[in-house]
Amino acid sequence: MIVPVGGLAGQLGSLGAGGTSAAEALPGAPAAGAGLGQGAVSSPAEGAGGESGSFGGALTQAISSLESSQKSADAASQALATGTVKDPEAAIATVEDAALTMQLAAQIRTKVTDATQTIFQTQV
Repeated sequence: MIVPVGGLAGQLGSLGAGGTSAAEALPGAPAAGAGLGQGAVSSPAEGAGGESGSFGGALTQAISSLESSQKSADAASQALATGTVKDPEAAIATVEDAALTMQLAAQIRTKVTDATQTIFQTQV
């Protein structure tokens, strides 16, 4: 999946979007919607400490979504290597989606780190 260069919110939303996930065609793969952008905003009952829309809850969900995406890519690559995959294109798409998700997470981490350093260096 190619993510167009645009706003960060658009990239986050487009990672998990698209209807049927490639991971559905793989044996032992997690359920669809394992992208970083899936569930990034928590529901009122899921927030950290019961808070509605808390940053901590959203961050926890994003990280767990990233982890499940990596697990699904691992399962897809193993199935592809052993020849047990039914749809090789879906397996490759799953691995590429996980790679794009990890790259996006790394870019977000870098931007947050840079922003934090800028805030701490600002003289008041």
